[in-house]
Amino acid sequence: MPHFTVVPVRDQAQSSYDSLEGINWVDYRDTGQEKEEDGQGRHGNHKEDSPFLKSADAASKNYDFYDRNLALFEEELDIRPKVSSLLSRLVNYTNITQGAKEHEEEESTEASRSKTPKSPNMGTLMGVYLPCLQNIFGVILFLRLTWIVGMAGIMQSLLIVLMCCSCTMLTAISMSAIATNGVVPAGGAYFMISRSLGPEFGGAVGLCFYLGTTFASAMYILGAIEIFLKYLVPQAAIFHSTDPLGSDSAMLNNMRVYGSICLTLMAVVVFVGVKYVNKLASLFLTCVIISIVSIYAGAFKSMTHPPEFPICMLGNRTLVRDRFDVCAKTVIEGNHTMPSQLWDRFCLPGNLSSTQCDDYFIQNNVTEIQGIPGLVSALLLENMWSNYLPKGEILEKAGLQSVDAHGTMDNFGMYVSADIATSFTLLVGIFFPSATGIMAGSNRSGDLRDAQKSIPVGTILAITTTSLVYLSSVILFGSCIEGVVLRDKFGDAVRKNLVVGTLSWPSPWVIVIGSFFSTVGAGLQSLTGAPRLLQAIAKDNIIPFLRVFGHGKSNGEPTWALLLTGLIAELGILIASLDMVAPILSMFFLMCYLFVNLACAVQTLLRTPNWRPRFKYYHWALSFLGMSMCVALMFISSWYYAIVAMGIAGMIYKYIEYQGAEKEWGDGIRGLSLSAARYALLRLEVGPPHTKNWRPQLLVLLKLDEDLHVKYPRLLTFASQLKAGKGLTIVGSVIQGNFLDSYGEMQAAEQAIKNMMEIERVKGFCQVVVASKVREGIVHLIQSCGLGGMKHNTVVMGWPYGWRQSEDPRAWKTFINTVRCTTAAHLALMVPKNVSFYPSNHERFTDGNIDVWWIVHDGGMLMLLPFLLKQHKVWRKCKMRIFTVAQMDDNSIQMKKDLATFLYQLRIEAEVEVVEMHDSDISAYTYERTLMMEQRSQMLRQMRLSSAERQREAQLVKDRHSLVRMGSLYSDEEEEVVEAPPEKIQMTWTKEKCEAERRNRNNAPENFRELMSLKPDQSNVRRMHTAVKLNEVIVNRSHDARLVLLNMPGPPRNTDGDENYMEFLEVLTEGLERVLLVRGGGREVITIYS
Repeated sequence: MPHFTVVPVRDQAQSSYDSLEGINWVDYRDTGQEKEEDGQGRHGNHKEDSPFLKSADAASKNYDFYDRNLALFEEELDIRPKVSSLLSRLVNYTNITQGAKEHEEEESTEASRSKTPKSPNMGTLMGVYLPCLQNIFGVILFLRLTWIVGMAGIMQSLLIVLMCCSCTMLTAISMSAIATNGVVPAGGAYFMISRSLGPEFGGAVGLCFYLGTTFASAMYILGAIEIFLKYLVPQAAIFHSTDPLGSDSAMLNNMRVYGSICLTLMAVVVFVGVKYVNKLASLFLTCVIISIVSIYAGAFKSMTHPPEFPICMLGNRTLVRDRFDVCAKTVIEGNHTMPSQLWDRFCLPGNLSSTQCDDYFIQNNVTEIQGIPGLVSALLLENMWSNYLPKGEILEKAGLQSVDAHGTMDNFGMYVSADIATSFTLLVGIFFPSATGIMAGSNRSGDLRDAQKSIPVGTILAITTTSLVYLSSVILFGSCIEGVVLRDKFGDAVRKNLVVGTLSWPSPWVIVIGSFFSTVGAGLQSLTGAPRLLQAIAKDNIIPFLRVFGHGKSNGEPTWALLLTGLIAELGILIASLDMVAPILSMFFLMCYLFVNLACAVQTLLRTPNWRPRFKYYHWALSFLGMSMCVALMFISSWYYAIVAMGIAGMIYKYIEYQGAEKEWGDGIRGLSLSAARYALLRLEVGPPHTKNWRPQLLVLLKLDEDLHVKYPRLLTFASQLKAGKGLTIVGSVIQGNFLDSYGEMQAAEQAIKNMMEIERVKGFCQVVVASKVREGIVHLIQSCGLGGMKHNTVVMGWPYGWRQSEDPRAWKTFINTVRCTTAAHLALMVPKNVSFYPSNHERFTDGNIDVWWIVHDGGMLMLLPFLLKQHKVWRKCKMRIFTVAQMDDNSIQMKKDLATFLYQLRIEAEVEVVEMHDSDISAYTYERTLMMEQRSQMLRQMRLSSAERQREAQLVKDRHSLVRMGSLYSDEEEEVVEAPPEKIQMTWTKEKCEAERRNRNNAPENFRELMSLKPDQSNVRRMHTAVKLNEVIVNRSHDARLVLLNMPGPPRNTDGDENYMEFLEVLTEGLERVLLVRGGGREVITIYS
C-alpha cells in the first residue's frame, strides 16, 4: 500500500484562513484574533460542503482560492469535480448488503441518519471460509456418500468426487478473478455474471441460480424429513403400507406431508425475522463440524475397537435386521429347541416342519458377520470396484456360500433390496449438490473488510478443505464398512441406523442429531437467500413480469419473492425423493458455474481495459476447461434434465432480448460483439462483394417536419419489406443549422427516428447530421455513412411532392442534386413515388402483379428487387411480370424467347412480355405539354428575378455600409438562405430610382409577350414525346398492378434543364398508383452462375 503525505500549498499573501472543501485551514502564526473570530463568527461549526453542489455562500468563500489555483477550470467544476472531492466520495463509498440489519436501521429515520454507517469488518475466516464450509457440507455427505461408495466402489467414487470438486475449483478460480476486478456489491454470482455478460445472460443465469437455490431448500428439507422419519422418530409416520412392496409409496407420502409442514414453518421463520436465521448459522455450522469430526474419530477408533453392528445373512442375502430378534433359525429355551422369529417369518409360525417353509430359507444357512470390521481389515480391496444394481435387486455379499433356490415373493420384504436402479451417471447427479455452495463468500462481499483478498483465499481454501474431506471419507468408508452395509441406503441391515452413524464415535446419535440440525439450517439459509436473489433480479427490471417480486415489506424484506420461492420449493417437496431432486438442482447450479467460467474467459480473451483483477492466478484455458467440465457433468448426470435447463435459460435469454433490456453494464458480450464486428469488417475490407452476395444495403433519406416527426414513415415500411431483417440499413436525415446550436435538436431527431424504426420493425442504424444546407448534409451522408466494408450501396429517397406549386426551387434542386451525387458515387437509387399508398406491414396482397418495365439494362436491379420484395409476407402472393420495349428494328419474338431463357437461368419465375413501340409523329398534346412546361419555367424564373431585385434594393437602403454579394441570381447561397419577413423601411426616392421603377413596370407587358411567343426547344419536345408514349403504354398494361418498377432516366448534364427533368418524370409516372423509380449503380447485381 503506497503512503501519501498531504501538504497544503499556501500562497504567501494568504489571509488568516481559507475554506477548502469545508475544512477550515487556520494559520496560528498570527495573534489570537482569528481564533476569536472563529469562535464568535462561526461558533466552531465546520459544515462540510458537497463536492458537486455548492451553495452561494460556499462559492463566495472559495472564490479567491479557485481564482488563484483553479481559475482555468472554475467554469466546469460543477461537472468536473476536483480530485479531492472525488477521492472523498470514493473513500466514503460503502457496498453493505441491503439485508435485514440495514432495513432495521432504516426504520428509525432520524436516528439512523445521524449515525455513521458501520464499516464492514469481517475477515476471511468468518466472512468467507466458514460460510462456504457450511454451504458445501450438507445432506449428501451424511445421507448418501456411504451409499455412493457402496454402489460405485472406491475408485469410481473418487472419480466422481474429483470431477465435481475440480469443476467447482475451476469455477472458484474464475469467480475469484471476476470478484477481484473492482468492487462487487452484494448480489454474488448474479451480479458478477450480469455485469460481465450483459442483462440477457445475467437474467437467464440469475433465474437458473435462483431455481437451483430454491430446489436446494427443497432438497435440504427432504433430507431433514428423511432423518426425522427414518432415524429420529420412525413412529411419527402417518401412512403405513401393509404390502412390503408398497412401502416406498407410503414413505413418499409421509415425506410430502411432513415436508410441506416443515416448509411452511421455515417460511414463517424467514418471514418473521431473518436475523434469527443468521444468528443460528454458527450453531448449525458447529453441528456440521462436530459430526465430521465424530466420523474421523470413529474410523480411527475402529482400528482397535470396532463398533458392534452385526449383520444377519441368509445364504449371501442381507436380511432386514429389525424384523426379528435373534439371527438364527432356532433358539433353545430351557432344553427345548424352538423356532425363532426368523423361522416364523419364512415358515408357518410354531411349526418346525420344513415342508411349509420358503425353499431358499431351508437350503441356506443363517450367518452373522460384522458390519464395521474396522480400518485394519481387508475391506479396501473388496469395496474397490463398482456394484451397480437394478431396482428391486437383493443386496448380496460375494464370497458367502449360497444355494440358489427360488423363494416366494411373500418374503421379499425380509431382504434388503435396492430401491432405485443405479448407474455412474445417476450418482454423479446425486453427489454434485454436495460440492455446491462456493458462492457463499461472494454473496457476503458487502460485509467483508477486504473482499478482493478474502473471496479468493477463503473460497479456494474452503473447496480444498471440503474436497480433502470428501476424498478421505470415500477411502475411510470403503476401508471400514462392509460392502452390503454401504449399499444399504437406509440402514435396514443395521437396525435402521444411519449407516454413517454406525462408524461415528462416541454414538450414532451424534451424527443423526448433527446432520438433522445442519440440514434444517442449510434449508433455512437457502430459503433466506433465494427470495433476495429474485428480488435483486426483479429490481434490475430486465424481466418485466418479475417486477412485482421486487416489492416487499416496509423494511425491504422480499415478501412476494418469498411466497413464490415457497411455491416452487413445494414442487420439489411433492417430488418427495431426495435422489430425484438432487439432479434437478445440479443442472441449475452447473448452468450458473458454466457462465461464471464463460464470463472470465470472455473478459480475459478480449483484454478489455477495465479487466484488471487483483487475483492473478487465472487463465482463459482454465475457464474453458471449467466450462467443458460443467457441460460434461450436465449431460453425464441427466441429458434430458440438461436439455430442459438449457431450454429454460435459452427462453429467458430470448425473452429479455425480445423485450429489449435497456441496460448498459459494460458487459463482455458487448466487447465480444465489438471484436467480432471489427474482425468481420477487416475481412470485408479485402474487396467488393461478389455479384452472388450483392444485396441492397440501404441508406434511407428521411425528411422530418417542424416537430421532428418523420414525414413519410412508409419509406421505412418499404425498407423493412425489402430487407426482411437482412443486410445493412442506415436511416439518415439532415437538420439545417449550426451544430453547436442544434446538438439537442439532433439528438431528439435521432430518438424520433429510432422510435419510428422500432414501430416499423426496421433493424438498422440511425444517423442525423447538422449542416448549413440540406443539400450539403445529404452529400455528407452519402459520402460518410457506413464503416469499411459495411457501407451502403443503395440510396432510398422520397419524391418531392408539390414541387410544381411551390415557388421555392430548393426542394426539387436538392432532389436532382442527390440523384447526381448517387450517380457520381456509383450507388444505386430507388425513389418510391406515391409512397403514402404503399402497403403497411400488416396488409396482405392475396393477388395482383408486380410489374417490371425493363427499358434499359442497369445492372439487373429491376429483376432482383421484386424477388426480394416477394420474400416478405405482404408481397408473397403477388406474381411478377417483366415488360421490355422493342423498337421498330428489333425482333420482338426473339427478344421474348431470349428474355424467358435469361429469367430461367436466373431462377426467377415471371411472365414475360415484349411491348412494341412504333415510330409516330409528335402529337399536338406533346407539343403543348412541352410549351406549357417551358413557359412555366420562364415565368417562375422572372418572378424570382424581380423578387431578388426588390429584396436587394431594400437591403441596400437598410444598411448602406453592408457589402454587396456579387454572385449569380440563382446561386445556392441565395436560394438556401431562409429569408426573414421584410421589415418596413423608410425609403428616400431619388429621380433615378423613380425612373428605374417606371421602366420595370413598362417592361412587364413585354415579358408577357415574350412568354406567349416562346417556342419549345426541340430536345425537350423529343424527351416529352418519349415520356408521353411510355406512360401511355405503361398505364395501358399496368394500371391495375400492385407495384410498377421502372428505369429512372438520369438528369441532364446541363443544369439549366433541371426543372424540365422533373416534369418529364411526372409525365412518365402519371396515372400510376405505386411507382418505384430505380437507377442502378453501374455494376451487375444479379448473375446466372451458381
